[in-house]
Amino acid sequence: MATTYRTCPISGLQFENHAEKLMRWNAVAGVLWLLVGGITALLVILTRWPAIKLLPADQFYTILTAHGIDMLILWILFFEMAVLYFASSTLLRCRLATPKVAWLGFWLMVVGGIMTNVAIYQGSSSVMFTSYVPMQAAPHFYLGIILVAVGALLGTAVFFGTLVVARKDKTYTGSLPLVVFGALTAAIIATFTILAGAGILVPTFFWSVGLIKEIDAQLYRMVWWGLGHSSQQINVAAHVSIWYLIAAVVLGAKPLSEKVSRGAFLLYILFLQLASAHHLLSDPGMSAEWKVLNTSYFMYFAVMASMIHGFTVPGAVEAAQRRKGFTNGLFEWLRKAPWGNPVFSGMFISLVSFGFLGGISGVVLGTEQINMLMHNTFYVPGHFHTTVVTGTTLAFMAITYLLVPVLFRREMMFPKLCQIQPYLFGISMSILGLVMMGAGTLGVSRRHWDMAFSGAPFQYEWPGAAYLMMGLTGIFGVIAVIGGGLWIFLVVWSLLFGKKLDGGKVSDKPTPIPANPIAQAASHSGSNEHVNVPGTVVLAGLLFVCFVLYYFVNWKYLSEVWLLS
Repeated sequence: MATTYRTCPISGLQFENHAEKLMRWNAVAGVLWLLVGGITALLVILTRWPAIKLLPADQFYTILTAHGIDMLILWILFFEMAVLYFASSTLLRCRLATPKVAWLGFWLMVVGGIMTNVAIYQGSSSVMFTSYVPMQAAPHFYLGIILVAVGALLGTAVFFGTLVVARKDKTYTGSLPLVVFGALTAAIIATFTILAGAGILVPTFFWSVGLIKEIDAQLYRMVWWGLGHSSQQINVAAHVSIWYLIAAVVLGAKPLSEKVSRGAFLLYILFLQLASAHHLLSDPGMSAEWKVLNTSYFMYFAVMASMIHGFTVPGAVEAAQRRKGFTNGLFEWLRKAPWGNPVFSGMFISLVSFGFLGGISGVVLGTEQINMLMHNTFYVPGHFHTTVVTGTTLAFMAITYLLVPVLFRREMMFPKLCQIQPYLFGISMSILGLVMMGAGTLGVSRRHWDMAFSGAPFQYEWPGAAYLMMGLTGIFGVIAVIGGGLWIFLVVWSLLFGKKLDGGKVSDKPTPIPANPIAQAASHSGSNEHVNVPGTVVLAGLLFVCFVLYYFVNWKYLSEVWLLS
């Protein structure tokens, strides 16, 4: 299929015609689903806020189901498809393999997403994101998710094919660039995840239309979490890759050791998806041996991989800053970082929140005995919001500030608001996750629409701190929604009314990487020479101290449950 290649005059990045269109359409579709998910988020927050309690129970569970599907699946998967096409075609400067298959995948995802949302808003499928059997949704609820999964699988296959094209056409030498390697990790995990989802959702669809008599509830839970939690591991690999990309593009940073970073990505492939076990630790159908294995040795390797990335990304930033002369004291490099650049500030807030809040809480949830304190409490969505939202979504928001002028050829409007948005969204969402976890530690239910259990024959008196935490959840949740809405406004307004930028030269064949620092940094391979990063070492030590203190505080809480204090 004939194609052309556009070289961006700003960045030097090269966009193949078919890949560029697919990136745009997938990114725009993702933003639209984020808008829908953001509206449902506001309704969920205003219902869980005890002082407001906006929706009745039936409407709340309908909205909560839509929120989970639209945010955790549709917004993120569409944007990740754009990331995969960018990482393969643009960073490797090659044509996209089988564009027709990629478009088929896109439209399957669109149709599937709409179909599932129709089922939800018809009121017959308020089964929430997990859709546990024996609760039964409408057949088109399951069919829509299956279509989304098939579409994403086709997009992943096109990504793999594009890597083969790049290798065959010799558009790069040596190993894959680290960012592309991270995207490859995400695609491999995605393949496992989608197959796991198909393995349980296809028979569940047949069950919903009466072709299968029953679905075993425990089997469903076990296989479903191969989809439900592993899909979030795709996000981890994707947003870590974006961290490396932003550090390279904004500061010219190189990883402290590319081999070690690649090894950490490999650990993700082998062990990260096994973290889904923490959702099953209270299930009687899983053996004690299985639980211990998945919450000890396997989890340790996955945690180690994230700790490696959590050290090497800020370490790369520090090394780059010190090369520029910011060498006074431990943290001049951090103080003099480009905090006014929303690409960088969004990335760094994402990194800190994911590491300190999402990472530490994930280890606690993944510890078999401590898990009993938080299982099915408000702690679990608190953890989600510090991983998937401040980790993944904020990283995606940050890279968009770069992609709007480079990919969409529009100047970002309202630059002051662009500078504010990552702080407004990132800080409020981090506090939101923190107070949600606080409420969960006090026992507040994960999903019950009314924490006071109004009208129940037996009342439970929550401590005042629980109501305080839920009130703060409402306040910071609303602020976070405003921050997310501000990002959508800035992006959409810039695409519609922003100054149109020069598209650059168009050629019939791929061109070599130009002497442009952005293009050079984005497609580079290699590590820093041996450098000292004392500031990063101190930050890593602080993370370790916070983790140890919080970990053992939870053992104290557990002892109080056992009346051993």
